[in-house]
Amino acid sequence: MAPKVSPAANDFRSDTFTTPTPSMLEAMANSSVGDDVYQEDSDTNAFQAEISRLTGMEDALFTLSGTMGNQLGVRIHLNQFPHSVLCDYRAHVYAEEGSGLAVLSQAMVTPVHPANGLYLTVDDVKKWVTLGDDIHTAPTKVISLEVTIGGVITPLEEIRKISEFARAHDIKIHCDGARLWNASAATGHSLADYCQYFDSVSMCVSKGLGAPIGGVLASTKENIKRARWLRKQLGGGIRQAGILTSAALVALREVWPTMKTTHERTKKLAKDLEELGVVPQLPVETNFIFIDAKKSNINMGVLLEQCKKFNVKLMDERISLHHQISDEAIENLKLAIAEAIKITKTLPEGYVSNAEKGGYANNAKMNGSD
Repeated sequence: MAPKVSPAANDFRSDTFTTPTPSMLEAMANSSVGDDVYQEDSDTNAFQAEISRLTGMEDALFTLSGTMGNQLGVRIHLNQFPHSVLCDYRAHVYAEEGSGLAVLSQAMVTPVHPANGLYLTVDDVKKWVTLGDDIHTAPTKVISLEVTIGGVITPLEEIRKISEFARAHDIKIHCDGARLWNASAATGHSLADYCQYFDSVSMCVSKGLGAPIGGVLASTKENIKRARWLRKQLGGGIRQAGILTSAALVALREVWPTMKTTHERTKKLAKDLEELGVVPQLPVETNFIFIDAKKSNINMGVLLEQCKKFNVKLMDERISLHHQISDEAIENLKLAIAEAIKITKTLPEGYVSNAEKGGYANNAKMNGSD
């Protein structure tokens, strides 16, 4: 059985570090053992049916990761190149998935810097979309929106505007909803409220939801039929998938309802850090805080050294909270940051920390995707 205190209790690197709960492990031990390649596993079928119900989509497909769900979700809409995908320049589907769009979909990508610095708007889309049949171009065939991105929620009204523009120009719209659960918990909008504006939605169950493995893609029955075929091609047609989907069902019931509390704890931490002089890069709306190290006068190498001293884990300028973070860890993180601010003020010009000497590279890109 899982320990009462998760190994992730002090881990602020990402909500991907969440670990299975005892009830998840119990469900896995007692899961159905049908063959999902032949769609004969009852737990997997039940999980997919529940996702279909929650999203309002016709059908759903379990995937081995959010990355697999994204790549399948885009690829099912692309039939004949040349074609391009428009997305935020920070988008996981573009920046963090091993050039999957180029390799798997042979797609050009139009990475866009949102004018508001937070999320894509319909004006951004109109400015950068490629329309028409000019033979010099790769027409935009898919717009991919990430919700949330950097922990920031794209307003539902803005999603509606982008969706209406896309559909008016025969462009498909995909949602990287790895943390759509968080957006729903924060706004009170249902998954179906969001998903009505998308042609496909990929969601992750192994981040904030805390299940051990996997994601899920929701779309039309026709699209999911094709995605199932493509999933098999990628080696994702596993047999006893119920061992994994049973844990995901528990996560839906037990962890998703805790996200609102996680968001409240994150905002409280952000307020406490601001009192120490920490300046955030982005508004704190869900479970992420991005430290602006320069404006906060924090040497990140020193901060990482202090985190080790105070027994908390941090990877870069992003602080990620999840349901297994302990109160003790939050207090220790605040102590580490306060000490790092104090030490930074005494550093000589050109100082290089031991963390930097060891190869630390600040790779916080405000995308908050992993």
